[in-house]
Amino acid sequence: MRGLFPSHQLWTDRWDVASDERIFPVDLAGAMTNPRADRVARVRSLSQKSVRARTSTFVVEGPQAVREAVRFGAARINDVYVTRQAASRWPEIVDDALAADLWVHPVSDEVMERMSPDAQGVLAVMEAVEPDLADVVAAGPSLVAICEELRDPGNAGTVIRAADAAGADAVIFTLGSVEVTSPKVVRSSAGSLFHLPVVTGVGLADAVTALRAAGCVVLAADGGGEHSVETSPLIARPTAWIFGTEAQGLSDDARAMADAMVSVPLRGSAESLNVAMAATVCLYSSSRAHAAPSSR
Repeated sequence: MRGLFPSHQLWTDRWDVASDERIFPVDLAGAMTNPRADRVARVRSLSQKSVRARTSTFVVEGPQAVREAVRFGAARINDVYVTRQAASRWPEIVDDALAADLWVHPVSDEVMERMSPDAQGVLAVMEAVEPDLADVVAAGPSLVAICEELRDPGNAGTVIRAADAAGADAVIFTLGSVEVTSPKVVRSSAGSLFHLPVVTGVGLADAVTALRAAGCVVLAADGGGEHSVETSPLIARPTAWIFGTEAQGLSDDARAMADAMVSVPLRGSAESLNVAMAATVCLYSSSRAHAAPSSR
């Protein structure tokens, strides 16, 4: 098995009876302990967009994201790095990675901190492979989120997570949107980035045309929409939702392309919802409508 680094003895099942935790061997011959090593520098450099673009790789940080990457995208993972404490706390990540025949590298806390201060002791380097819009359309989607020039990475990751939770078939980020392999997008998606197709670099008109041809009604989320997400029968149909930017909202082009404008009622004193919150409400409303007996 190639996934054992530097030997299987590092990962034998030894347990501390008192704490009921796996014992990560203290004396790790071959473990990475030099924070100035070239490999450490290469991993750290993936925080830069230009490096990610040149290498077609990106980092996955934190136990939740790495766990889901290993379970749903192991074929794209080049390396997994884990500290002693993280291996003891989340042994299932190491087990799944080794079962998938991945390279698992034990590293010191100093090395992990140098690679990424946000990794919580576990990090993976993964190949960036983007799904194609044609594949999404060919699968006959019933619920898709289209994000028009969404640039905030936290909101982008949250929309991906919401779409995943609502059972959406895909998320599409149009030209001008944030790069979905940026560390903050990956972290904020909490692993959902690896659960459903996330298409990027597509023109809004191309996305709308393709999804409408696939049978989707195109709805645009807008505070002044003539339809309510709570009552409109349109959301029971296969739906492609368009969500606008954080600052300007929907563009005039998006409004013109949509079959209908749909609002989320605000009953309190809040002036508006941010795009991630609005997307969550709209996607869950569609999901609930699709699950209703009358829509089957």
